[in-house]
Amino acid sequence: MSAPTSTTSPARLALLVAEREVTTQLRSRAFVVSTIILLVGILAGIVVGSVLSKRDTSPATGSATQRVAVVPATAGDLQGLPGFTAVPVADDAAARAAVQDGTVAAALLPGTPVRVVGRDGPPGALVAALTRAPAVEVLNPAAQSEAVRYLVPFAFGMVFLIVVMVFGQTIAQNTIIEKQTRVVEVLLAAVPARVLMAGKVAGSSVLALGQAAAMALVALLGLKLTGQDHLISLVGAPVGWFVVFFVVGFVLFAAMFAAAASLVSRVEDSGPVIMPITILGLIPFYLVIYGSGSPVLMRVLSYVPFSAVMGMPVRIYLGDAAWWEPVASLVVLAATTAGVVALAALVYERSVLRTGARVRLGEVLGRRATA
Repeated sequence: MSAPTSTTSPARLALLVAEREVTTQLRSRAFVVSTIILLVGILAGIVVGSVLSKRDTSPATGSATQRVAVVPATAGDLQGLPGFTAVPVADDAAARAAVQDGTVAAALLPGTPVRVVGRDGPPGALVAALTRAPAVEVLNPAAQSEAVRYLVPFAFGMVFLIVVMVFGQTIAQNTIIEKQTRVVEVLLAAVPARVLMAGKVAGSSVLALGQAAAMALVALLGLKLTGQDHLISLVGAPVGWFVVFFVVGFVLFAAMFAAAASLVSRVEDSGPVIMPITILGLIPFYLVIYGSGSPVLMRVLSYVPFSAVMGMPVRIYLGDAAWWEPVASLVVLAATTAGVVALAALVYERSVLRTGARVRLGEVLGRRATA
């Protein structure tokens, strides 16, 4: 971090602190290795899921092959594909009927691109085997929604929870170490406390967003390589909203981690101040996963700031949210974040230089707090 001058603006100072946070983490071997392991794990999970989806589990597949209904215009598309048996039918209606009654596992219909029809979900093996990416039609979309109702909330929740906990703990640990080694006294000689905290939160937010973006890109690449492109269109809009909610929600938690860590002077004492924030992240995570089948509960969770990051994108995916609800939920989240950041900055400013025994939050916010 370059040395600031007396005329350096607060925004510039915060930018310098953020730059320091980013470069420090990027130089950390532990951070780089853990990120690589996480990305490899995501890619491996997608590949394994694709392999499992290609297994013969349908009663219409016979023994070693899947039976696929074809009309005269699509009979040639199935030729040369191992693992599939063509079942000629007269027309599109007959093909759909065969899929619906379980006579065949899927149907291949003409179109630009060619269309693949499944009964309860996309026939992943057939989609992956075709050389041309097909359009996918599901005859029973309600059944498909039930099948992925658990997976989509889990994906949104796990990404947010992992990133928040990893970077939140990093913010907390760095804050405490700086107090313990008195490095913070040197930093505060050049940077005001509020600006220092703002820079820490901003730098961690950049890293968190970058890691989340890397996870999304690896997931998209994995879906592309395994022929599961059709899944991308299913979550496109929800993912877009998730990114917006993710940024605001991360700032909310990052500010709380920084303020909580400023109350203690030793890493060993951080448990009691960090645990409540961890619980605020874990409880919404489980509620969104296991409560996604309850429209009433999901509506409530989508407006609670600590769960809105996961709850509202899930509702958008399930089609339960009106067009204005994501905007209203985001306004509530942003207003809450602004208030929490202001309160966290006050706590950080009044406690970051206080060493020794743990500083009580009530004391910091009370009249006896040292300005």
